[in-house]
Amino acid sequence: MNARPYAAIVAAPGFCLGIHCDEDEVTAIDFLEPGPEIAPQTPLAAEAARQLRAYLADPAFAFSLPLRPAGTPFQRRVWAAISAIPGAQTRTYGQLARDLHNAPRAVGQACGANPYPVVVPCHRVVAAGGGLGGFNRERGGFLLNVKRWLLGHEGSHDGNLAG
Repeated sequence: MNARPYAAIVAAPGFCLGIHCDEDEVTAIDFLEPGPEIAPQTPLAAEAARQLRAYLADPAFAFSLPLRPAGTPFQRRVWAAISAIPGAQTRTYGQLARDLHNAPRAVGQACGANPYPVVVPCHRVVAAGGGLGGFNRERGGFLLNVKRWLLGHEGSHDGNLAG
């Protein structure tokens, strides 16, 4: 979670999404414990909040937000591969690693560094053998419940996975 103030906070079932942006680009999205919404402070924050709410209402919604370029070249490759995973489907860290000619741990670290969760759907990457794996650099608790909810929301059979 970032220490700077949010341009908007959107409530979701059991969690919130904190939006950071400037006038031109979304700079980060954070998962937050449930709490009050914050009205958008800028036109882009309003659009980001609108799109996040649209996804929460319809998991097939396609995002079209301007995201600030971030990450290393390898992280950007992982995030592009994650973005290509269709809704209601998952890939394992190992599958992505094979596709990217790298190690599953490196893919997992890149997933954890994703500054745009939900928009870049890192929740669609799961562990081999039927587990959820980690999420947003965590291996249990609140964030794994968020991952489980997101997968279930999208209709993935993996939404019932154990951590």
